[in-house]
Amino acid sequence: MAKVGRILAVLLPAMLPGLTASAVARSEPWPVSDPPAWTGSWEAAPSGAVAARPGAAIRNVVHLSIGGDAVRVRLSNRLGTAPLRLGAVTVALRGAAGPDALPGTVHTTTFQGGPAVTVPAGQDTVTDPVPLRVPAAADLLVTVYTPDDNGPATSHQVALQTSYVAPSGAGRAGDEDGTAYTATVNRWYYVTGVDVLGDGAGSVVAFGDSLTDGNGSTPDTNRRWPDRLAAYLRADRFGVLNAGISGNRLLRAGAGPSGLTRLDTDALDRAGVRVLVVLEGINDIKGTPTADDATAYADAYRTLVARAHARGVAVVGVTLTPFRGYTAYTDTREAVRQQVNAFIRTGGAFDAVADADAAVRDPADPTRILPAYDPGDHLHFDDTGMTAVADTVRQALAGWAGWPAEGDTGVRVVGARG
Repeated sequence: MAKVGRILAVLLPAMLPGLTASAVARSEPWPVSDPPAWTGSWEAAPSGAVAARPGAAIRNVVHLSIGGDAVRVRLSNRLGTAPLRLGAVTVALRGAAGPDALPGTVHTTTFQGGPAVTVPAGQDTVTDPVPLRVPAAADLLVTVYTPDDNGPATSHQVALQTSYVAPSGAGRAGDEDGTAYTATVNRWYYVTGVDVLGDGAGSVVAFGDSLTDGNGSTPDTNRRWPDRLAAYLRADRFGVLNAGISGNRLLRAGAGPSGLTRLDTDALDRAGVRVLVVLEGINDIKGTPTADDATAYADAYRTLVARAHARGVAVVGVTLTPFRGYTAYTDTREAVRQQVNAFIRTGGAFDAVADADAAVRDPADPTRILPAYDPGDHLHFDDTGMTAVADTVRQALAGWAGWPAEGDTGVRVVGARG
């Protein structure tokens, strides 16, 4: 996959305003950061609030995409209603399994030099840098001790990852032995990101809904399509951030703010972002009220792209995938999906297009997902389907080599199937 690193090195200066022409001719891999730079390695976008666990220590298990020589953790009270007191936050590499930390790796974080912090309602915070060397594809334990009942806890609901709770958490955040962590949870509490300091080339943000969040994939295995993409890009030192929220919509609030509303906080403000991959809109089509004006989608996509370009970020558009057989399917809604996909492919809004529709549809009935990719609900993807989507996004990145070619003014559209 070194080719992708070279392609991105060519693509970004060529496509985005304000970057120098000298970089366009780059054919070697992306240069090592000197001095080292912060790069996003993991993300979970806030998706909802849940009852707080006062007095507990919550040991969140997060899977990094790339490694570095130091980490910093992003924590959120964005969906809270009262100030949140974080009594202790620690980071550690995970041991062999469960809540055990790898001996010698537990570090207590600080906030502007202090061991605790109070985060106002509606706001986020970030720890000071922690000098912990973490390898790529490592599981990191981020333990958060909250001594008080501060009201609703900001969380990411569909983690597809088992994390652990010490109900009596005072003094337990720094434990190497996970014996005190007797309860489990399947969402992430408070933690919304991990950045690493090192030679990362930048990060790619996967932005979308439950298809990106990972619904349908096997829990505790990191088989969402952004995880698969991370494995492809790891050799080129690109982090991959999963900004998917199950139930999220492009045009209006659903589960979490609309895609247009949360673009900055969940994507463009993240560390080292170079590329935004957008797979969002199916919940607008199948939701209530139905959004059936294809022009509204086109306008929204153009807005996303313009805002990303203004921040020096290139954008890959991903076509919306089939959903016949799902309970909300109608032929009228299918017609809207086709109109939206026609714009994604040919409307010229995106720097490149990954045709996931072509990659996962059933040739015998293109309004359905291929049975081999369908976990049974006819909307989401199983592990094999997730790989197919990741392959298509990877090919879209690779399809940028030399793009646009002389005399070629069209968007490069890549799909695994015709």
